Amino acid sequence: MLGQSQAFSGFAVGDLDEARRFYGETLGLQVEETGQGDMRMLTLRLAGGTQVFVYPKEAHTPATFTILNFPVDDIEAAVDELQRRGVTLERYPGFDHDEKGIVRVGEGEGDDAPAAIAWFTDPAGNVLAILQEH
Repeated sequence: MLGQSQAFSGFAVGDLDEARRFYGETLGLQVEETGQGDMRMLTLRLAGGTQVFVYPKEAHTPATFTILNFPVDDIEAAVDELQRRGVTLERYPGFDHDEKGIVRVGEGEGDDAPAAIAWFTDPAGNVLAILQEH
């Protein structure tokens, strides 16, 4: 029934202006704002045509899961750039993080190199991740 629908995801933030700055300026995403007054909202336009709806919620509680995952070719360079832009990586119990805060899963080299992931939060406390498959 909905197989041909161009579905999109959304999440809440406590401060739309702060979210616009973070997603647009800090992360460098294309951000569009629509509406006015209490009816303002953001649309994040991601590579490949994906859109994500961001809406304000007065009593916002951060999501308890990773809301966005960003695949990258070079996680080391991506972590360095995020940190240069003022982003702090999260370190979760139960994971072995390297000195930069990256978690690696698996062993090997080349196509068998370990997958890697690093988590961070937006200003509203929602969790995001960058990941490199190999």
